[in-house]
Amino acid sequence: MRAEIVGVGTELLLGQIANSNAQWMSQRLAEIGVDVTHHQVVGDNVERIADSLRLAMSRADVVLITGGLGPTQDDVTREGLSAALGLLLERRPEIESFLRARFEAFGREMPLINLQQADVPAGGRFVLPQRGTAPALAVQTPGGRRVYAMAGVPAEMREMMESLVIPELVALSGPSAIVSRVMKTTGLSESKIAELLDDLFQSSANPTVAYLAGGGEVRVRLTAKATTAVEAEALIDPVADEVARRLGTYVFAESDAPIEVVVSKLLRSAGMTVACAESLTGGGLAARLSREPGSSDVFVGSAVCYTEQAKREVLGVSERTLAEEGVVSEACALEMARGARRIFDSDVAVALTGVAGPDPHGGRDPGTVCAGLAADGVDRARTFRAPGDRDAVRRWAEQAALDMLRRHLEGLPQPSTLGPSTRVEG
Repeated sequence: MRAEIVGVGTELLLGQIANSNAQWMSQRLAEIGVDVTHHQVVGDNVERIADSLRLAMSRADVVLITGGLGPTQDDVTREGLSAALGLLLERRPEIESFLRARFEAFGREMPLINLQQADVPAGGRFVLPQRGTAPALAVQTPGGRRVYAMAGVPAEMREMMESLVIPELVALSGPSAIVSRVMKTTGLSESKIAELLDDLFQSSANPTVAYLAGGGEVRVRLTAKATTAVEAEALIDPVADEVARRLGTYVFAESDAPIEVVVSKLLRSAGMTVACAESLTGGGLAARLSREPGSSDVFVGSAVCYTEQAKREVLGVSERTLAEEGVVSEACALEMARGARRIFDSDVAVALTGVAGPDPHGGRDPGTVCAGLAADGVDRARTFRAPGDRDAVRRWAEQAALDMLRRHLEGLPQPSTLGPSTRVEG
């Protein structure tokens, strides 16, 4: 069964609100095995809504509409649906009675404009809401297509999805499930991962393989469809095993867990603590390590030292290193990490220095990042070039430091793919 979601509202097109309804609906439909093939967003205009619905009905078995069922002049989904179906709108006295009773319960007089919410396409069904005043509408076309229209308020939409849409679609399509598993990687580009997994992408139809890149990581998504979720998971298992074999230590999670959560669990399991020294990230690394509840068990603190003076006086970076190697160097990153470990008395420390941009600094180009790690008997440092603007470079730097820490805790070798050099001492 194929479904299409149509979001109605000019505010969506203007970017004033995000279309979170479509995301939630897609997730819920996938759980019952319904394939969402398209999303549309259209403004509050009768003709354009009608055009969007005609297109959706031409290529989907089920069309789900959210928004535009309110009582104001720009709520014209009913009119657009009526035009698309070639049906007249009929005033339903049951809805009118419901609206009057709802306003009376509120102790308010009902504006006459609310009566437009009692209009239903001829032959269509309606479901009165527990929340709000907008009934959901359901229409079956002569060609067997099903069209559902629901309020745009998320809580009201979810009520109708759970009470009306999901039960009916389950009854129509029978037992089915779509399951996705995410394998998160860092340190490899999206194009490199696509190259390594190309034959799997080309040959596997169930499960399918897809890539989602962003924030210094690439997610490999495996999606399978079967009668039950257990059967879908069984289809995914061998493909996931092969993906894990090919990508090796670049996979840091087989879930949607952020890398900082993975690192915190490793620290907690090892009974270890971590500290940070940050320059170009300005505390961003510390913010990520301290985000989860209970993070104080493993994270003890961060020294944000942006200037040469701060690096020297707070972290103890030597004058020689600053003069000969510079603030953007592996030697500086190592001394920063050692200083943070000393200050906070932690088991391990990571440090970041570099050039976030847009201008060069310390003789190094924008995007240059130096990361360092210090622990008992181990000093590690690496340099790489991060892509993107200032925010992207900072995110890549945080990701690299967290991955360096993960690899240290798991006893894995440090990668060389992110940049031109990696130095290991001790």
